[in-house]
Amino acid sequence: MCPTGTSLWPARNISNLRSAFEVLDTDHDGKISREDLKTSYTDADDEVISTMMTVADSNKDGYVEYDEFEKVLRSDNSGSGGVMADVFKSMDRDGDGKVGYRDLSSYLSSAGFDVNDDEIKAMLGLGAGDGGADGITFDEFLKILAV
Repeated sequence: MCPTGTSLWPARNISNLRSAFEVLDTDHDGKISREDLKTSYTDADDEVISTMMTVADSNKDGYVEYDEFEKVLRSDNSGSGGVMADVFKSMDRDGDGKVGYRDLSSYLSSAGFDVNDDEIKAMLGLGAGDGGADGITFDEFLKILAV
């Protein structure tokens, strides 16, 4: 949010949230559980899974329903983006609204991930129809996470 009270990030219509939710709901029961997350994120330890649940499970019933999932991921008119919007903004170091090769490479390196050029290009290509040469938008970033 700018000091003027306006959002630097306009509201977005994230069209594929339902499909992303369905990918994570591995047992297809209409809600995401710890077990669903463990299945989807096999490399994540229990602490990471617990953090995901804590952030998303706003009613504290042990599951993430679609409305909770949507609240975490979407940006709204109040200017307060979801958690993933904040992650995207921290990756977008030059503030151009896209995460490009340098942005992603720098972010992954600072986060302790050892990835090579081809892996970074493949990540960008997953989200963008053009192969990600110009970088990926927030919506394209969400597509990568849903894969």
